[in-house]
Amino acid sequence: MIYNTFMIYATDEQLDQILAEAMDELPKEHLAAVKNVAIVWADEPTQSERLELQLADNMTLFGLYQGVPLTKRQGRINDYPPGKITIYRGPIKRSVNSLAELKEQLKHTLWHEIAHYFGLNHSQIHNLEQGFK
Repeated sequence: MIYNTFMIYATDEQLDQILAEAMDELPKEHLAAVKNVAIVWADEPTQSERLELQLADNMTLFGLYQGVPLTKRQGRINDYPPGKITIYRGPIKRSVNSLAELKEQLKHTLWHEIAHYFGLNHSQIHNLEQGFK
């Protein structure tokens, strides 16, 4: 993926609104099943997150699910600490050219991280994404 040398401008309020719109476009039945997960913003991935994920310097991260996947909770959703989906403003804003592209990237990132919440790995997510194209 080629990234912009500039970052699209969007206020925090605009980002929150676009995120809400992107969430509204995700399948309702899947969102309804997401329990005990916070969605938060961060400017950039931390160095410790990059190291933990073994990201090379030329790799970026748009979002990150941290928590126990639903498949490992054995039906005991509230027996575990809340999960967290972090959306990284900087990498996403640098990867798009318009607010419409920003919304699509946010929607894709949310879908991807929610898939991790449901226990899917990157290979399974990739296979599902190929089915949508």
